[in-house]
Amino acid sequence: MIGERIRLKGPLPCGITLLLVILTAVPAIVSAVTLDECIGLALKQNPDIEIAARRIEAAEAKIKQTAAAYYPRVTLSSSYTRTSNPPQAFMMKLNQKSLDMMSPGFDPNNPDDTGNIRTSLGFKYRLYDFGRREADYLMAQGGKSIAAEELAAVRNGMIYRITDYFYSALQADSFVSVQEKSVESLRESLRVARERFSAGTAIKTDVLNLEVKLAQAQEDLIRAKNGVMLAVAALNTLIGSEAVAVEDICHCETFDNIPALVGYEPDDAEHRPEMKMARMMRSISEQNLKKTKREYAPALNAFGSLDWDGEDLGDTEQSYLVGAQIEWDIFTGFYRYHTIIDARAALEAARAETRKMRNRLLLDLQESYLLAVEARERLDVSRKIVHSAEEALRITQERYLHKAADITELLTAEVGLTAIRTRAAAAYYDYLKALANMERAKGVLVSRHATDSPE
Repeated sequence: MIGERIRLKGPLPCGITLLLVILTAVPAIVSAVTLDECIGLALKQNPDIEIAARRIEAAEAKIKQTAAAYYPRVTLSSSYTRTSNPPQAFMMKLNQKSLDMMSPGFDPNNPDDTGNIRTSLGFKYRLYDFGRREADYLMAQGGKSIAAEELAAVRNGMIYRITDYFYSALQADSFVSVQEKSVESLRESLRVARERFSAGTAIKTDVLNLEVKLAQAQEDLIRAKNGVMLAVAALNTLIGSEAVAVEDICHCETFDNIPALVGYEPDDAEHRPEMKMARMMRSISEQNLKKTKREYAPALNAFGSLDWDGEDLGDTEQSYLVGAQIEWDIFTGFYRYHTIIDARAALEAARAETRKMRNRLLLDLQESYLLAVEARERLDVSRKIVHSAEEALRITQERYLHKAADITELLTAEVGLTAIRTRAAAAYYDYLKALANMERAKGVLVSRHATDSPE
């Protein structure tokens, strides 16, 4: 059970299933929360997920609405009327089975005021409509499938964004670590400079330059710490609750066993929910065109009613009526003709949209792969030069201690190492984020977290 605040620790917590290659490549790190847990919380709490889930519910209701067309319509009605109109009065008496034409007082032209209470139970049922109901039902089912793929697309994007923010928080914390090392190193260099100045072997400007550089490093450290707070705030906003505490962020830098970069195939675009949605929209448009063409055909209906008539509720007579009816709109002012033109244009647009979507997703795949290649190359370069920069600073510090190097060389080595460490940390987490971005572009993130459905 995760409490209100959870720990975010390590570049790759134990149990991550987001990236299979990361799972197998990075050593497990004991932590109170994993990336999977952050993803699970976001999938349950983020309002975008709930909105998409509610659209599925609405689509399911739409299917049931269209299925209702296969059932008869039953109505119950009751009315009271009173009239002295001869034909109506005559029919009321006839329905009540109380008409006595042999009565001496019978005068059909001057009837007495006649009242009637009628209760009717009626029904209407469409027997056949040449597949129009079926088309409506299939389109409603397609709408549900689209809503489901829309949810999958939202989840796919959400998982990537959580992953991106998760690593951004760790990346920001790694910048803090770099700046802290820089401050510590500059403090040591300043201590040595002051000792040399006191001994008369260094000039005052050496001390002043180091003090300025230390102040700048401390300022950069403040910015880095604020960057962590901003990154954690963004992560919590995406999760939907204050789940991660800033003070619990724990960076653990490692460049060992870097995950391998896996390429892509053009068919990977077919796994994307967006591609499936485009194909389903095309299918719905095809069904809609079929339905509009079938509007030219007639419809066969059955109808009937069971009626009770009487002057009061205690004395009624029962009758029934059943029949069949053909409805056929012969001319509608060319409405159906233009409806077909509209539906055909919508279908062609849906087909074009499918091609456009495929092209866009292929571009997304290529861009994500190229970004991953770039991040991997940056990482490889930074890994090679970090150790060299550290060794260069160590040698320069010793040379400065033994009066073999001036302050300019020392400051250059300090600044160089800080820059190299910062770029290395940035490249490391950028590469991890780029791998997640490739998984998003392939559309496989959502399938790996299929069990984390919203409540």
